[in-house]
Amino acid sequence: MGDENDAANYVYDQLQVYLCPSWALSLGYMGVAAGACLSNWGSAWGTWKSGVSLLNTGIQHPGSVMKNVIPIVMAGVIGIYGLIVAVILAGNIPPPTVGTGENIYSVYTGMAHLCAGLCCGLSGLAAGGCIGIIGDYGVRSVGYRSSNISVIFSTDKSSGFDGGDDDGAASGDENKLFVGMLIMLIFSEALALYGLIVALIVSQHAYSCGGE
Repeated sequence: MGDENDAANYVYDQLQVYLCPSWALSLGYMGVAAGACLSNWGSAWGTWKSGVSLLNTGIQHPGSVMKNVIPIVMAGVIGIYGLIVAVILAGNIPPPTVGTGENIYSVYTGMAHLCAGLCCGLSGLAAGGCIGIIGDYGVRSVGYRSSNISVIFSTDKSSGFDGGDDDGAASGDENKLFVGMLIMLIFSEALALYGLIVALIVSQHAYSCGGE
């Protein structure tokens, strides 16, 4: 009977070694780094693209600067998503047990945390790039239309922008362009939100080798 218990304990110990190797911690911290760095990358990308266009357009039409700052704000929010996920993942990575130095962080938990970080980070990167490109062209278009500058060379005034339109028509077209840009920005921001939701759900999947 004692031999059977020793054999069972040996099999259990070996199973724990395979399920909770020392390198499993690196998976979790890679998820933390991916969630924070990739989201911040997307946030910086979107801020850069939109900010350059905003400053360029503000030279000729300063009155539209505050209204067109929306893409920059939405790009900055993406970095907060990555921060939230990184803090949650880092808080769920336990250190080795004191005294024995046994690792209770499993490969299963590490892969779940890595997946969560990549979901949030890559979604934020894609959303930031999308917001930056839309904000770049959108801010320029709204600014050009506000200044009554022709950006499409066409003899037909019904198709495209023309510098000879009256102020009322220019104001109406500017508002239509801004609303269209805002809708595209909202759906672009939703991409990062989808990644955040999935990351929060996946981060709750865990298996501990400590018997808890």
